[in-house]
Amino acid sequence: MSQTPPAKPARAPAAQLTEFQLSHARNGPHLPIPGNVPGWPFQTIGHWRINAADRAATWLRDFRQWRQEHLIRMGYSGANYERPELRWSQRNFVHAQMMVEERFFYDPVARRYTVDRYLDDLVARYGGIDSVLLWYVYPNIGLDDRNQFDLAADLPGGLPGLKQAVDGFHRRGVRVFIPTMPWDNGTRPADATDWEAVTRLAKAIGADGVNGDTYSGVPRAFFDAADQLGHPLVLEPEAVPASDEALQWNLQSWGKLVPTDIVLPVSKLKWLEPRHMTNTENRWGRDRTNDFHYIFFNGTGYNAWENIWGIWNQLTPRDAAALRRIAHLYRQFPDLLVSLDWEPYARALQAGVFSSMFPGPDLTLWTIVNRNEYDLVGDQLLVAHRTGRRYYDGWSGAEISPRLGGGKATLSFSLETRGFGAVLAVERGAKPAGLETFLKQRRALTRQPLQSLSAEWRALPQKIVPIAPSKRAAQAPAGMVTIPAGEFEFRVIGIEIEGFTWKGQDVQYPWENSPRRAHLHRMVLPKFFIDRYPVTNADFKKFVDVSGYRPADAHNFLRDWKEGAAPRGWEKKPVTWVALEDARAYAKWAGKRLPHEWEWQYAAQGTDGRLYPWGHEWKKSAMPKPNVGRTLLPPADVDAHPAGASPFGVRDLVGNVWQWTDEFRDDHTRAAILRGGSAYRPQTSHWYFPQAWQLDQHGKYLLMAPCKDRSGMLGFRCVADAV
Repeated sequence: MSQTPPAKPARAPAAQLTEFQLSHARNGPHLPIPGNVPGWPFQTIGHWRINAADRAATWLRDFRQWRQEHLIRMGYSGANYERPELRWSQRNFVHAQMMVEERFFYDPVARRYTVDRYLDDLVARYGGIDSVLLWYVYPNIGLDDRNQFDLAADLPGGLPGLKQAVDGFHRRGVRVFIPTMPWDNGTRPADATDWEAVTRLAKAIGADGVNGDTYSGVPRAFFDAADQLGHPLVLEPEAVPASDEALQWNLQSWGKLVPTDIVLPVSKLKWLEPRHMTNTENRWGRDRTNDFHYIFFNGTGYNAWENIWGIWNQLTPRDAAALRRIAHLYRQFPDLLVSLDWEPYARALQAGVFSSMFPGPDLTLWTIVNRNEYDLVGDQLLVAHRTGRRYYDGWSGAEISPRLGGGKATLSFSLETRGFGAVLAVERGAKPAGLETFLKQRRALTRQPLQSLSAEWRALPQKIVPIAPSKRAAQAPAGMVTIPAGEFEFRVIGIEIEGFTWKGQDVQYPWENSPRRAHLHRMVLPKFFIDRYPVTNADFKKFVDVSGYRPADAHNFLRDWKEGAAPRGWEKKPVTWVALEDARAYAKWAGKRLPHEWEWQYAAQGTDGRLYPWGHEWKKSAMPKPNVGRTLLPPADVDAHPAGASPFGVRDLVGNVWQWTDEFRDDHTRAAILRGGSAYRPQTSHWYFPQAWQLDQHGKYLLMAPCKDRSGMLGFRCVADAV
């Protein structure tokens, strides 16, 4: 049916319905909960007095009436949910946002996508995913003028290579989303509207959907553009659509801000359109139990996002096991979970227990959650009984013997602390395919109680990539400055936009026991030498000509050079479009090495803790004028701003081009620390890669492969060890 998809409500009384403050239901992601008195859900105390089960019938009466009227006011049609090519969204239970820099996804040494390795890990830990969001834009965007579509094209193998990765996901039955960013209006303009560009990209690589970053409802223009291109897409806004009407073309969405009150609320989107799939997202959550209670009660999905901008927030063993058990049940009964006749607040008999009913022609499923901090054994659910109906514990795999009376069945089973339950009713004569196999799998899957598994969250340790010493020199080589031995207070903070002050944020230096944003360490540094200026185009050309260096991954290598040389007049400008691997190759050829970050900072700052190489106060003449345009301008010559010299006479440290220093790795992410900032400052959004002109700040740049890592605002300088 295409109009007002939920079942027709029972005849409602003619009097105005006000018991549950229906006017509040238009705003916010959840419907008011069943309380004991009008207005009770909006009070701040006394939820222990609420008996949702006793008020469920009234709640259902009122909100069926509200839904019917609201769908009429929306001019609602559910026709898009019936389209065969889009119905997969209704089975998209476990979704994951995945950074393309995820080390399980791409091997830069073998230069190949490793989709199976990535998916095998998720299957092993929590049962796998139904869809993936390939994230290749933020937080690196804005280092130069490449826009969101340029960054997709710069992935290994370009768009053909990306299509191969998408095909790899499809072979495993996993659908693929790509992002669209309405805020990306400070980088190079695209050659089409956002909706045209992203749908063209989706078709080129075979993507199935589009995630609208920062969108509260992806505009209809995207849906129509996809249809016009002959490549229908499922649209998924990051937030609950601000306009309920957008449900008609936003076939799924992310959910946020799950309430923690003991009484679970009903998702408004699920109530209005039971076929709408919401994937709850709680990226910073360390205990996901509340999230899982909410999704299980509403029959909705989850965004199992773990690599968050290079911070690893892995599901704990307990949460992983809970998600595996939920997803296994969901995938067995997907059609029931989008039943147009679903009923929340089914009759649970224990306080603090909540259930929903998902009826079908021959099967009915109840999902149940225990919000209590203790186990419950005995009577749990009271349901209407039909002759010949059999009941099964769908969570733990046993048949349930009901206690019958008055046309009702009382069902008894166990619920563990903060746990889950499920009941499956099979009508007389029905023979669900695979039921015995499913029940056997459930018995094995739930043999170990969730509460016996660890819920401890741990930060993933990192290691700095060693830098081999250079050939030692007694005196400063040509073009280098002597940095004397000395005691130095290395104080620096990461300027990542997100991540708070989490353990696991930023990087972990060798003297630290975990990654963290703020760092302070007193060091005694030996004498060393550092390039007075960043490596120039002239320097790098000599290296290429003499050594014959050609990188294996050459995409974007020296992108602004023409016919083997930089443009005329660029000889003294810093070389850019060089990957970390290219910079290391040059340094080795020159008998030098790249600097450790603390060496770079000591050479720039000296011993007095100044904020800038030239002193404690800002001086705009000491660096190039910032470029706030949408396209890159050439860097300044390295000797153009002598006023920017450090106490040791090192030049061009800040505000021209970023400079490579150390690399850090953990099991899932590689990242480099960039120093000095650049002249490029794209406008219109605070989501662009932030600047770090101050000497107590650094940027963390996620690494994937040279083709994507190279940048028009990123160069380097070298150091050499002293005798």
